[in-house]
Amino acid sequence: MSVVQDPSHETEFSDLKACVLLPTYNNAQTLEAVLLSLAAYTRQIIVVNDGSTDETEAILARYPFLQIVSYTPNRGKGNALKQGFRYAWQQGYQYAISIDSDGQHYAQDLPAFLGAIKEQPGTLIIGARNMDQAHIPGKSSFGNKFSNFWFWVETGIRLPDTQSGYRLYPLAPLSTMKFFTRKYEFEIEAPVRVAWKGVKVIPVPVSVYYPPAAERISHFRPFKDFTRISILNTFLTLIALLWIHPRNFVRRLSSREGWAQLWKEVMVRPDESNERKAWSMAFGVFMGIFPVWGFQLAIGIPLAIYLRLNKALFLLAANVSIFPITPVFWALSLVTGKIILGYEDWAFRWKDITLTQFKEAGLAFFLGGAVLALALGLLTFLVSLLLLKAFRKPGSVQQ
Repeated sequence: MSVVQDPSHETEFSDLKACVLLPTYNNAQTLEAVLLSLAAYTRQIIVVNDGSTDETEAILARYPFLQIVSYTPNRGKGNALKQGFRYAWQQGYQYAISIDSDGQHYAQDLPAFLGAIKEQPGTLIIGARNMDQAHIPGKSSFGNKFSNFWFWVETGIRLPDTQSGYRLYPLAPLSTMKFFTRKYEFEIEAPVRVAWKGVKVIPVPVSVYYPPAAERISHFRPFKDFTRISILNTFLTLIALLWIHPRNFVRRLSSREGWAQLWKEVMVRPDESNERKAWSMAFGVFMGIFPVWGFQLAIGIPLAIYLRLNKALFLLAANVSIFPITPVFWALSLVTGKIILGYEDWAFRWKDITLTQFKEAGLAFFLGGAVLALALGLLTFLVSLLLLKAFRKPGSVQQ
């Protein structure tokens, strides 16, 4: 096979210290065509042979300019990518463009990645495929929407295609990270955790080829891999709700720029009515007081997203019960509940409390907390709505 002698974008790859990373496993029938298409643009190609047992090794031997990482047995795509990133970083590359070896991606889209990284250095770029074209499997379209939703929950970033394997990774942040996964789910873990480090994540449109079902080669195992992905998303969501989102909110409050952005989101956004802002604050107060202590944000944030409330306002209002105010609401919840239930015995002595008294106190606390949360939430809505209508400029309110 002949190879293009003068790759068209070699200078750009060299200047950006970028390479193409090609993980492959038993894709011999498409591998050579992919290599030839890539070689027309650059010779900076790293191939990770992930334990292939077909003709892959013989094909790779035909192209001496390739940088090859090879091992056995097969360990999964995530492991292949991690091995490739490590090798690329050691060779002095700053960026790696990952591309699949099954022929579904086009080398002609490489310049789009290069152009995007020139404009926004240090960014993670994910190729956005047209998922509405012919031959796209229905399960792939559904899986993509499913993945997009959870990526948004976990990072707050909206992307059109989080499952695309055609990506440009900045290697510097990856070089200091240890990842938990080693198969397909790695391509979910990596962008989420890179985004948590403050790296910007953006899409770039790419073409895609999906052959007819009879010609497709896939190593995806629906039950096992989907189970792994579901477990990973559960884990990442819990971390995001309990740590990442609250941490990012506090960071925003610690800088002038953060306050300016928060003010814009909270008060200026013309796409939100006064009623929606008021309900966002009311729901924050409600969840901050409702007696599910320790889980207010884990429950409240997904509900705020589902209800399309202002998340910044929700988080701000939910802090109504932060320490040292928390014990005050505990006491008020217990007192409110005992008044509602008509309890006459207000004594609560731990050393001689009975099981019946404990149950009564627990019921009073939960009922009182729920009523208190509802009452203060509704009061917050009314006060917030009046203040917004009084002080928010008419031009900044959606008509």
